[in-house]
Amino acid sequence: MSVIVRFAPSPTGYLHIGGARTALFNWLFARHHGGKFLLRIEDTDRQRSIPAAITAIIEGLKWFGLDWDDEIVMQSARLDRHAAVVAEMMARGTAYRCYCSPEELAAMRERQRAEGRPMRYEACGATGIQARLRRRQARHSSTRAADRQNRDPGRRPGRGRSRQRAAR
Repeated sequence: MSVIVRFAPSPTGYLHIGGARTALFNWLFARHHGGKFLLRIEDTDRQRSIPAAITAIIEGLKWFGLDWDDEIVMQSARLDRHAAVVAEMMARGTAYRCYCSPEELAAMRERQRAEGRPMRYEACGATGIQARLRRRQARHSSTRAADRQNRDPGRRPGRGRSRQRAAR
């Protein structure tokens, strides 16, 4: 099995020491194991991504002596693929839309920060997850009813078959 690692900087600013460190460790790991080191530019934030930062990141990696295998991948070039995957996930019920306003999201982050909690998405997320669980339960309710009717009468609830055999 071949090792493939990547460095995926966001060109919203210039290459900094933390990014250079990550790139170096990934490059060393790939070279040590005879694998590939890929460079993917996370340029999907169109408003904050700047071409000068992309150039600076590439030049900085070259200055450090880090080379990458294959072509540089611009994440924005795959937006159609991302949209297709999102549509598939929405159809399967494994993703949900967020209807929170930017102000609501900012208030959520500020509340979590003030409470000393890690910032997590919680507003629509809970509603979306609950809706997904309800859809899943509705899809499988007939299956579960059939399972209950066909259940082994000697089986104790909450116990796997291997435990039952060991107890007998």
